[in-house]
Amino acid sequence: MTSVQLPRPVDVPAGIVDAAGRPVWGSDLILDMLRLLEVEYAAVLPGSTFRGIHDSAVNYTANRRPELILCNHEMITVSIARGYARVTGRPMAAIVHNVVGLLNTSMTIYDAWCDRVPVLVLGATGPVDATKRRPWIDWIHTANVQGNLVRDFTKWDDQPASVAAIPDSLLRAYRMAVTEPAGPVYVCFDVSLQEQELPQPFALPNVARYRPAAPPAPDHGALREAARWLVGAERPLVFADRVGRSAQAVRTLVELAELLALPVVDLGARHSFPTPHALDFAGLEKDLLREADVVLGLDLVDLDGALRLPVDYTTRTAARLDVAGQKVIHLSLDELIHRGLTTDYQALPTVDLPMLAEPGVALPLLLEECRTLLDAPARTRIERRRQALESRQGQLRAQQRRYLERQWDHPQITEARVVAELWEAIKDEHFIFTLGRIRRMAPGVCHIAGPEQHLGGGGGGAVGAGPGVALGSALALKGSGKLPVALMGDGETFSSIQALWTAAHYGIPSLWVVYNNRSYYNDEDHQDRVAKLRDRPPENRWIAQRMERPEVDFAALARTFGLAGEGPVKAASDLGPALRRAVEAVKAGRLAVVNVWTENRSQG
Repeated sequence: MTSVQLPRPVDVPAGIVDAAGRPVWGSDLILDMLRLLEVEYAAVLPGSTFRGIHDSAVNYTANRRPELILCNHEMITVSIARGYARVTGRPMAAIVHNVVGLLNTSMTIYDAWCDRVPVLVLGATGPVDATKRRPWIDWIHTANVQGNLVRDFTKWDDQPASVAAIPDSLLRAYRMAVTEPAGPVYVCFDVSLQEQELPQPFALPNVARYRPAAPPAPDHGALREAARWLVGAERPLVFADRVGRSAQAVRTLVELAELLALPVVDLGARHSFPTPHALDFAGLEKDLLREADVVLGLDLVDLDGALRLPVDYTTRTAARLDVAGQKVIHLSLDELIHRGLTTDYQALPTVDLPMLAEPGVALPLLLEECRTLLDAPARTRIERRRQALESRQGQLRAQQRRYLERQWDHPQITEARVVAELWEAIKDEHFIFTLGRIRRMAPGVCHIAGPEQHLGGGGGGAVGAGPGVALGSALALKGSGKLPVALMGDGETFSSIQALWTAAHYGIPSLWVVYNNRSYYNDEDHQDRVAKLRDRPPENRWIAQRMERPEVDFAALARTFGLAGEGPVKAASDLGPALRRAVEAVKAGRLAVVNVWTENRSQG
């Protein structure tokens, strides 16, 4: 691992010289290991069980790599680390206070697990030795094995039993977190170890000798079979999902698609294909699926769901679409990480050629295999398909334009109008969408080259994770010259509104556009359906769903932290100017919140 220039932290300790590499206490050794692993930041909500770690971060390594990032709720600590990893691919630390802190943040640890994102969650426990516990508080905040709380949605957990075991524990945790499939890990430190004085100088390990292995290459026979199927297909279809974790993998996918005239559907866990592109067919996937003779799945979260008809949300069912003779290929390493607590592994899909491979490794090899198989009949077939797809591409773009036209002049601002106006405000900037369902809200509007301009979706659906993820992404982008842009709902924003303080204190610039329909509308929609199913009045769906009387003024809340706030924007004519002012505020180094009042129901 290379040495780096340490950034100057926002909070500079008084009269402290960085003493890294000369540990005196157990917690000093923990900070040495984080420094060797090049952990840049550690998000914290203070807790007495890690007072030793906190002291070492401040008075031993002088709050420099890692720099402590103060949060106001534990779930924000892990969300920030998740957002940081989505940009950098590297783990950030999140330090949480014993049992209560771990319980508070367990939801966002699960989010990172479902997102396959590396996060180094560090915890602490009251003295495991019962004779050293304070009355009451140390007893209710000490667990026999604290990792039990999160073991089923972390890749690994540990609680080292001696100071000498700390380096190995952190080295293994880091390597487990970043090895594909990536995910969160948890290491817990007894306060007695943190506060133990080292009896003699401690030799630090050579971290370079513990680096993680590269992802495995796919089986060559399966790779060649997949290439034969794709080159010989009449009507192939590609589903891409987590491919966008690597910009290079997306570029290779584009090259493969253009070589074979493969229509590609990006399912959104990451931004895995450019839009617009002549082979981008998100929106026509079910029509293409009915015709497809070969389907290639690239690291799909839910391959079985992709192979089904659209969901009937009244009955919660989706019929399986079994196409006669259709062959399915799936590249994924997901089977190496499943646990049994939840069914995040999704329904078991029908696959004719499973390939235990990470797309970033497999796609270049598949591309070369396909090139070797191209002959005259194959080239003729591919060109015929390319011409047929051009016509369908025109139909798709016309469909998208009609949708935007229908959404444009509603009595209240629609989500599609928000995205379209936002695009006009940022399209000439060096932007990156850190959060937001851009394709779903306004298909075809934004021109996005790949994951370097949009991080995509993903996660476990944890309400309130969005602000932390957006903030962590912006932290990773700070000083890069890029404009971080996040779109989030009002319920999502309000659940972690404390993140605004962290943004203000650490000067993390970002543009947050809140589409505020004053409702937890997803559940309002469900109430509408179930009432109609039971022949009851759907007009009552709003009860215990709406955030009205009073309405939340997110722009005013932002201004109380010294941040830029625009709105509430209620007229469409005011939206563009408000967004442009907010962009200028972000470019000046501030976080800006644009509070847009949107309609309660999205109408097609």
